[in-house]
Amino acid sequence: MQIIFPEYRLGSMIPPLFHTMLCIAFLMPRIGPYKLANPVALAPMAGVTDLPFRRLCAEMGAGLVVSEMISSNPRLRDSRKTAWRSVHDFEVEPRSVQIAGSEPLELAAAAQYNVSQGAQIIDINMGCPAKKVCKKAAGSALLADEALVKDILHTVVKSVDVPVTLKIRTGANPGERNGINIARIAQDAGIAALAVHGRTRACKFEGEAEYDTIAAIVAATEFPVFANGDIDTPEKAAAVIRRTGAAGVMVGRAAQGKPWLCGQIAAHLSGETIVSVTPEKQFAILRRHLLALHDFYGEFMGVRIARKHVSWYLQGQPDYRSHRAAFNGLQTPAEQLQQITQLFNIDRHKEIAA
Repeated sequence: MQIIFPEYRLGSMIPPLFHTMLCIAFLMPRIGPYKLANPVALAPMAGVTDLPFRRLCAEMGAGLVVSEMISSNPRLRDSRKTAWRSVHDFEVEPRSVQIAGSEPLELAAAAQYNVSQGAQIIDINMGCPAKKVCKKAAGSALLADEALVKDILHTVVKSVDVPVTLKIRTGANPGERNGINIARIAQDAGIAALAVHGRTRACKFEGEAEYDTIAAIVAATEFPVFANGDIDTPEKAAAVIRRTGAAGVMVGRAAQGKPWLCGQIAAHLSGETIVSVTPEKQFAILRRHLLALHDFYGEFMGVRIARKHVSWYLQGQPDYRSHRAAFNGLQTPAEQLQQITQLFNIDRHKEIAA
């Protein structure tokens, strides 16, 4: 027998425990026409969430994966980096592509171009605190100019027929947390969903994320809000949802080297048993990841890009620094595959079975 619950708005007066269970189990976030499989999204991260990593995270349970940031600058459209970031072959739907820039018309043109290339959701970056992004008045630097934010959002939303989402921080600095104003502007512009990192631009990734502003944004708006920042365990994700009333969580840096984390969080939120990832499973996942990187980027770049990913996988292991240094000196795919086999103490028979 299927039990049908009324669709209460997040943040309404429902007993806390029942409220959390109801939102997670029965009200999966919807972005435009797309109902997500679960309320756990993988955050867009430049240099991390490339196609091989997105595929892996989606396969292991992420409800939404978002591409690396793509510049709206049309002069960069044919660059090698943008070409790699624009590939969506065999990617799980909905395909969400993040764009970054500061010129409304240029961002609109970038949105249209990426839709023509297969994007089903356009995400606008107003959350990146990186200096090279902010010095161009893009990313989280935009939060200081609410009029420009409004212009950008209205222009981009009107330019495409797919849902447009937005990622922000809580404000420019701790003394100017205007996240609620930005969220209201976004809702009025027709933004379909919002992700909020619980730090300001000035905070970068220092200190701890705060969730009170996110809770206030949830209370002040009607669209799905994803809480982001320092969500590194299934238990932390559940606590953040209880505290904020958010429709879901967005996992960023904690997923580096742990493509299974989003799926573990989704399982915990739905009341399922979390499946542990044994060293043997970690090896099999890492091996698949390496093979995918070598195939996607080619031997020369694949070997180099694999180094940072393997570094994240190995964190926490004994002799991490020496193993990382040894791996970073390898020059061929075969050497890398052999090295991880030795690091995980996997014999040849188990390697072939994996």
